[in-house]
Amino acid sequence: MSISVPHTAMVLAAGLGTRMRPLTDHMPKPLIEVNGKALMDRLLNPLSAAGVKRLVVNVHWCADMIEQHLSGRDDFEIVFSDERDQLLETGGGLAKAAPLLGEEPVFVVNTDAFWGSLSPKPFLDMAGAFDPDQMDELLLLADTQRCLGFAGAGDFTRDEHGRLTRHGDAATAPWAYAGVRILKPQAFLSQPVEPFSVAWRIWGPLVEAGRLHGLPLDDFWLHVGDPQAVKDAEMWLMCHGE
Repeated sequence: MSISVPHTAMVLAAGLGTRMRPLTDHMPKPLIEVNGKALMDRLLNPLSAAGVKRLVVNVHWCADMIEQHLSGRDDFEIVFSDERDQLLETGGGLAKAAPLLGEEPVFVVNTDAFWGSLSPKPFLDMAGAFDPDQMDELLLLADTQRCLGFAGAGDFTRDEHGRLTRHGDAATAPWAYAGVRILKPQAFLSQPVEPFSVAWRIWGPLVEAGRLHGLPLDDFWLHVGDPQAVKDAEMWLMCHGE
């Protein structure tokens, strides 16, 4: 069976990276290097290998540096969604970029986490699992017991059909959002272009409707959110042959 891989990916690259200071005092977080490779490229390389052809990249902090970095890639058509005037957070950034994304499902990718193998397989697995009749968003999920750099309580529980719920009154949940998802961009065309969080305005109603689904990542997950996490990720990569 052939897999229909989304043609376009939205890359969230506009954040201030405050938890990564002082490394981000004069550099955007997506360009912080882990073992000699920019965080951004650790996601873009497997995206390209999976067959994605077009990127929409939002920019704000040190926007010129991100634009310059991406000018060196010839494996994507790249379009920028400029947020220099106002940082719009995860939701507002998608609302502003929605007219650029087209009508077909797209990947949406954070740039502060990656999986150990750097294989395109998670993107291909997600493309094969996304069913627009049953779901509005499909999230890649990391096992909180198989990761590095994540100290949270977990984000979701998952039923046998892949539907997600928040952990509610439970102290912990087994799954963390791994920073990659597939969604229908039309859902954001009706949202105001203003700062807002996807987690509450979008995911809450989708959970209630049973339309937010998750797919487990079959790989070790590295979350790189602060300077110590950079060092820890480099040590892990060195110990695993990179």
